[in-house]
Amino acid sequence: MISRIRSASICGLEVVPVDVEAGFSRGIPGMTIVGLPDNAVRESRERIRFAVRNAGFEFPGGTKIVINLSPADLRKEGSSFDLPMAVAVLAHQFNLHSEMRLSDYLYAGELDLDGCLKSIRGALNLAVFARRNGLRGIVLPSANAGEAAHVDGIEVYGCHDLRTVMAFLLNRGEFRPETPRPVTARSETDADFKHIRGQYAAKRVMEIAAAGFHNVLMVGPPGSGKSLLAKALPSILPEMTREEILETSLIYSVSGLINRADGLKSERPFRSPHHTISDVGLSGGGKSPVPGEISLAHNGVLFLDELPHFRRSALEVLRQPMEDGCITISRALTSATFPARFMLVAAMNPWSDAYSGNREPGSRRAQYYNRISRPLLDRIDLQIEVPRVPLQDIASEQAAESSVLVRERVHHARMIQLRRFHNEGGTTIFANGQMDNPRIRRHCSLSSKGRQFLEAAVERFRLSARAYFRILKTGRTIADLEGAPRIRCTHIQEALQYRSRRLFES
Repeated sequence: MISRIRSASICGLEVVPVDVEAGFSRGIPGMTIVGLPDNAVRESRERIRFAVRNAGFEFPGGTKIVINLSPADLRKEGSSFDLPMAVAVLAHQFNLHSEMRLSDYLYAGELDLDGCLKSIRGALNLAVFARRNGLRGIVLPSANAGEAAHVDGIEVYGCHDLRTVMAFLLNRGEFRPETPRPVTARSETDADFKHIRGQYAAKRVMEIAAAGFHNVLMVGPPGSGKSLLAKALPSILPEMTREEILETSLIYSVSGLINRADGLKSERPFRSPHHTISDVGLSGGGKSPVPGEISLAHNGVLFLDELPHFRRSALEVLRQPMEDGCITISRALTSATFPARFMLVAAMNPWSDAYSGNREPGSRRAQYYNRISRPLLDRIDLQIEVPRVPLQDIASEQAAESSVLVRERVHHARMIQLRRFHNEGGTTIFANGQMDNPRIRRHCSLSSKGRQFLEAAVERFRLSARAYFRILKTGRTIADLEGAPRIRCTHIQEALQYRSRRLFES
């Protein structure tokens, strides 16, 4: 007889069904695993043997066991196949070949030598897969039950050890599906705009960026507050919707970074990688593609401090995701697509402060600024200078505006945008910064005076077509913050001053 167990393999964010088949016959005793297993799967033979015995069951002796992981042309990786393979062996022992709980549930989990189940990556993704494929539920380690329970329409059973799993299969005892814990979107940053003295123009830019999900570049001397402004940005961002929470949690689940407290990633991501990060660390990849920093910042903020010190090749990786909102990693045996819809916030020192007192020729200054390519700069909507804070602002006792007040204005502007894009139907856009060119033409109409002004500015400053459309998107956000139904000339003027090239010519 052959025992069949339902399981799955994760490739990127995609889940592929895998049937675990266990065959028993006469021959040289031992267990063989076929179906393109990697080293972690091959090593599970000894883990399964000890786990079965230490869980109080008898491992089949004097029998040849062949375990097939189907489909055979898909490489199987990781330790989550320990549980389904052990269940397949024990199902033969207990003659459970026709048991509905074998075919109606998906099994995944890593086994310890004592039979306990350890947490796995991608439990949320597996639960979503089980629901989409009409399975009744999923059986997995109890440490992963919290995140999987947030998927509606399936039963989630978290088990502590192999003995509990077999009691579930044998219908011994009362088992109740896991219930999800309440999840509320929140912000975990301690930074607040009321702690930032002065820098009114920079805080205005951060408000515009938060309202429209625009990219920002800050250029200023050390100690001017660039990092503090970036860290305070999450405090004024709108709370994530239920859809955004689930979308972000899928990425963190396969990365093993999910929040075990409530099972989901409920706060907007804020990722701040060091400038020594590699191209793969930023974009994602590896032998088996995993999400990089730009995907971990999905629906949140990617903060790059000391921007010119990042490898230019790593920065160029950002260009395509900033346009498309996703990145595709291709390898010899597989490819994976990860979402990467992030808000880029970058900071850098001007040449004069980066190399204080250096009077090298202008070619050295140009070389410093040219570490950031023009195509990348073109994709940054808001480019501002952050000057040193005057002493009177630092010593002032006057309270600055808090993040709570700024967040109310941002929320009001974002609700205007949500209603605007919801009326289109079938769109996943939630902010002006994500509009493509057809939507820009539809939602960013100008008066004749405003159009003439913008065309003259584009001609005078020799701006690209991409910069033209990004100015329109920024102007639309400024208008939304004021509650204006149409973009006025003053909105375009303010948006235009955030595209100055003077920052890179001084």
